[in-house]
Amino acid sequence: MSSPLLDVRDLRAGYGAIEVLRGVDLAVGAGEIVALLGSNGAGKSTLNNNISGLYRPFGGAIRFDGGDIAGTPSMAIVEAGLIQVPEGRRVFPNLSVRDNLELGSYRRGRAARARNLERVVAIFPRLQERMTQFAGTLSGGEQQMLAIGRGLMGEPKLLILDEPSLGLSPILVEEMFALIARLNGDGLAILLVEQNVVQSLAVAHRAYVLENGRIALSGNAAELAQNPDLRRSYLGH
Repeated sequence: MSSPLLDVRDLRAGYGAIEVLRGVDLAVGAGEIVALLGSNGAGKSTLNNNISGLYRPFGGAIRFDGGDIAGTPSMAIVEAGLIQVPEGRRVFPNLSVRDNLELGSYRRGRAARARNLERVVAIFPRLQERMTQFAGTLSGGEQQMLAIGRGLMGEPKLLILDEPSLGLSPILVEEMFALIARLNGDGLAILLVEQNVVQSLAVAHRAYVLENGRIALSGNAAELAQNPDLRRSYLGH
């Protein structure tokens, strides 16, 4: 990869005096799906939150689309086109579906809001049916659609999806991974942060495995799926 869209080098980060990430290297190229795999407590959310500007790293470099964003305010990072769909959906429950979606274009994509709204409801027809409902009345699967749709409203260059399959039924999990492949097919770069190893590796181009704040494995997703250490640790065989 000559010049990655996202390039994380030797990232050290944590909370207070506690170092969670101990020198993480990770890259996402334009048009790629890259999976970041790891169990709870491995440091995945800490990495997300530092990339997204919610925390200032202890050290290392984060470059996005050619610019240094380490420690940059999250609003500026969104404006640059790096948008995170957080774990747990984080929709605004007392606002309508439409209001939630339109808030996604507050920092970026405002000029094309109407066109982007049409695109989102074409991807998620169910949201069209729920447009005037309060977001808090939606099912878990619908809230996940809304959270991703809100992210798409900002015209991302890179979309970080944090545990998008969490809490969904098996059928909705299948639909979610099919959607991720479809969005990527339209050219969107995606950093997929997941515990669902099998399906993440099936849609990703490359993957990293984060363990105890360090990258333990990385490489081509199809090859990693056959890695005996990964299969033993995450698949039980």
